[in-house]
Amino acid sequence: MQEVKGTTETPSAEEISQPVRPRVKEVTLDEPWQWLAAGWSDLLQAPRFSISYGFFFVLASYILTLGLVNGAFFFLIPPLAAGFFLVAPLLGIGLYGVSRSIELGKKVEFCQVQQAWQSNPVHISAMGLVLLMMLLVWMLMANLVFALFFDKPIPTWDNFIPVVFLSGDSPLFLFAGIFTGGVIALFTFAISVITVPLLIDRNIDVMTAMQTSLSATRLNWRPMLLWAALIAMFVGIGIITFYVGLLVTMPLVGHATWHAYRETVQDVTDTP
Repeated sequence: MQEVKGTTETPSAEEISQPVRPRVKEVTLDEPWQWLAAGWSDLLQAPRFSISYGFFFVLASYILTLGLVNGAFFFLIPPLAAGFFLVAPLLGIGLYGVSRSIELGKKVEFCQVQQAWQSNPVHISAMGLVLLMMLLVWMLMANLVFALFFDKPIPTWDNFIPVVFLSGDSPLFLFAGIFTGGVIALFTFAISVITVPLLIDRNIDVMTAMQTSLSATRLNWRPMLLWAALIAMFVGIGIITFYVGLLVTMPLVGHATWHAYRETVQDVTDTP
């Protein structure tokens, strides 16, 4: 009797090398509020570490602002304040590490930034370069819009607000600036909203992480728009309170971002 041997398909080298993109989950409009609540819980569980990170943001903001004012570059403060939202996903890396340690029941330490970065240094650094490039694009566009509407000598510190925000050209200037910044901000948000926490938590490449973030945003565009608005509100409160509010709002948003990642990406143990 002749034995019939079954055949098995051997995956190609391309299939083996191609990274597996994590699956994203559908979330509701209620969940961004739950992410904030979970972030607040993390802040209360590790207040010394969270507030220390917040203090760093406050101190860095004052140093940068004073440097720009003393160097007569105060006109860069508004675009840089807006551009802060673009690089914030990377700046919260230590806060993601704290939330991850709390979730795993591990000891929280001040070296969370180093530990989080060392979990995937090459691709986290690559994501940092991507966000830095987006900030540079935003600064170039902001300066271009400013130059188009204000071709006269640069306003002085005394008349900056009346000339830039209260003159006849202000409405069109503000519209152009908000529209340009909004397009850049939405694109950056879509590719980065969960990218850095994902890179910390899993050994994947930056392109796969950005594609996952984009998929999560596309699938949950309503909750993600709400989440973007909440981030803008809390960070904006921190900025308009002369940076003092960043002491709490930045740690809150950072911790909540970790929970946004955990609730929008399936765990490795989840069944598809």
